[in-house]
Amino acid sequence: MSSLLQGRKILLGVSSGIAIYKAVDLLSKLRKAKAELRVILTPEAEKMVSGLVFSAVGNCPVYSDIFKVQEGFIPHTDLSRWAELFAIAPATANTIAKLNAGIADNLLLATALAYPDKPKLLVPTMNTRMFENPVTTENIAKLGSQGWSVVAPEEGHLACGDVGKGRYPENELIIEEMAYLLSEKPLAGMKALVTAGPTRERIDNVRYITNRSSGKMGYAIARALRYMGAEVVLVTGPTALRAPAGVEVVKVQSATEMAGAVDLYSKVSKVIVMAAAVADYKPVKPSEHKIKKSPGEFTLRLERTRDILATLERKEDQIVIGFCAEDRELEKKAREKLEKKSLDAIVCNDISRSDIAFGSEENEVFVYFKDGSSEHLDKADKELIASQLVKRVILRLLSNS
Repeated sequence: MSSLLQGRKILLGVSSGIAIYKAVDLLSKLRKAKAELRVILTPEAEKMVSGLVFSAVGNCPVYSDIFKVQEGFIPHTDLSRWAELFAIAPATANTIAKLNAGIADNLLLATALAYPDKPKLLVPTMNTRMFENPVTTENIAKLGSQGWSVVAPEEGHLACGDVGKGRYPENELIIEEMAYLLSEKPLAGMKALVTAGPTRERIDNVRYITNRSSGKMGYAIARALRYMGAEVVLVTGPTALRAPAGVEVVKVQSATEMAGAVDLYSKVSKVIVMAAAVADYKPVKPSEHKIKKSPGEFTLRLERTRDILATLERKEDQIVIGFCAEDRELEKKAREKLEKKSLDAIVCNDISRSDIAFGSEENEVFVYFKDGSSEHLDKADKELIASQLVKRVILRLLSNS
């Protein structure tokens, strides 16, 4: 859940697609993110799901009648002025066509027509043939040229029984796009490389050596950098996480594969954040077949993997940030690694604490800089920690470079 939406004024427009029930879930998630909310339903949408449902779930006012004008409050103009972001989810083919034509025959459309030059988001959702109809694709393209950002529909089984593109996307993707649209872009045009997750070092074709890294912190940093305008490449080991929206994702398995990807993408990156938990050792000779159990002990010979950070061919103007996970003497060990690997800063995790251990949703970190200073980021969800790392660490280093 993006904490970046806390207190932001979001106007949610809902048209009458079968995916309308997912708009209720979106509203619930936005409420949990502590956004300030208002909802507009088309008359047809209100026939499918009562405005009372949206009002209760979002704990917010819900509007649908264009003629219901209260003294001192004109809905379509006042709501368009109030909102920082206007999202229509789901947006049906009919609503999209009317938007493009400038038709304002209901409150949602009138508000869209009155909406000034501020972030606005469209989530097209419909049958595959309707979505792929040239009229619809042209309407969406024209709305894109008019400032509407679009979260594309997904492919899959549709309510009508067809299989294809047109399905309502995951609400997490929509929320990520909202956070992106509402964020300032001080890193616009800058290239950034982030590594995340564990690596897997093969023992045989069944077993491998790995660690408990979930990749959540690295993924959150990739999102935070993208929100602030950076062009981000995320090199990730195996995780169960959904790829961040708007980020180029490169999937790897082993430390060797990760090293190769880092070598490639670091050449064109201004900012490099090495948050992955790379294996220190790998089997000397992995077996091509499953190793069968046998009586007695089994000896597995290991060799060091390449230290990616220590061997990184960095340029003078690059910002390189490392991560370390320690269970004692945090500052001492972090500063040793900072100096040994010639980093600009290092982020240290205290893995002795169960409340911020591997896989948790929250973190608390200490950041040590090469100039001897430090920052303490108090315990918070990893999305917020990532945002603070970008603002308080990366932007600071860039301003001094």
